[in-house]
Amino acid sequence: MATNILMPALSPTMTEGTLARWVKKEGEAVQSGDVIAEIETDKATMEVEAVDEGILGRILVAEGTADVAVRTPIAILVEEGEAVPEGPMEEQKPAAKAPEAAQPAAAVAQATPAVAPKGQEKKGERIFISPLARRLAKERGIALTSLTGSGPNGRILRRDVDKVLEAGTASAPAAAAAPVAGSVERVTHSSMRKVIARRLTESKTQVPHFYVSVDIELDALLGLRSRLNQSLEAEGFKISVNDMMIKAVALALKKQPGLNVQFTEKEMLHFEDVDISMAVSIPDGLVTPVIRQADKKSLKEISQEARSLATRAREGKLQPADYQGGTFSISNMGMFGVKDFAAIINPPQAAILAVASGQKRPVVRDGELAVATVMTATLSVDHRAVDGALGAQWLNTLRDLIQNPYSLVL
Repeated sequence: MATNILMPALSPTMTEGTLARWVKKEGEAVQSGDVIAEIETDKATMEVEAVDEGILGRILVAEGTADVAVRTPIAILVEEGEAVPEGPMEEQKPAAKAPEAAQPAAAVAQATPAVAPKGQEKKGERIFISPLARRLAKERGIALTSLTGSGPNGRILRRDVDKVLEAGTASAPAAAAAPVAGSVERVTHSSMRKVIARRLTESKTQVPHFYVSVDIELDALLGLRSRLNQSLEAEGFKISVNDMMIKAVALALKKQPGLNVQFTEKEMLHFEDVDISMAVSIPDGLVTPVIRQADKKSLKEISQEARSLATRAREGKLQPADYQGGTFSISNMGMFGVKDFAAIINPPQAAILAVASGQKRPVVRDGELAVATVMTATLSVDHRAVDGALGAQWLNTLRDLIQNPYSLVL
């Protein structure tokens, strides 16, 4: 019996995604567990495995199609020898055909599986084209009738629009004919960029942030790091300042567990485990893979795990388990020479620490002027979950751990 293959929800925050590539083709046999497609989510490009076996009878969503909602039918799986339906199973309508304007969009798209020949499109006739290709064509002023589809059943894809642009045959949109401020390059938002925009806007507008900053002297920590790395030199291994910051933050959260919480409308969630989300910059945004139970791990274990997660994040190979469920976040921009900054909270967490660069600054010790390597750390806190005094106490605890760093290795 024919069944729909649906767009899966590959993370709790995923509401839509881009169907990046079909691994299986129409007519190919599919076994349970076979990789059938690659989906680009807000976090990474992930493989989708089949849960049933059969024949991939029809592809409903062409590769390259963006903004495909979760649970949208993307293909039809049939048994061998079974007739292939024209569209998704729930869209099959017997009897008289309804007026086109009243038909569901998916049903209309499947009812017109081919693009009319160039220059022969009839008034009111739909063109079989992916949403991304349609949007790009509109932005570039390309007539849809000038496009020839290369996708399944003649569907027009993004590459068909790009081909016209490369050939220089597209006409510029009238509204963009005389730009006021020079030429403009339009880059379509990726799924990741749209999710980042939505979630951070929600955080900044719905979560009452407050900020606390403290200056922390790093000389003792840097000295300990140097000695540790000398002992690890034979292994070709190095501990980073960020590794030590992750461990210090985890220990501070064990000492002051009031920040290792999440606010809900009905209750406060207090977490026993300290799972640190670390912000990793990637070409089109950032992701926050998680170091789990960071307070219980050695600096070497944290360093190895952090490097592995960062590498997989930049390669787009993170799995949902790698970035779900953190209880506290760290954003480190010290490597960029930033003096100080404030980060936006990563919901549903209650706090995030912004780590700036260590810089040589004048300090006063016992009434005498001296020079020290000083870093400014800024804590952003959800005021619904944490009050100002507790935020300040936690930062003081963190400063004591970093300025007396031997507890990081005990």
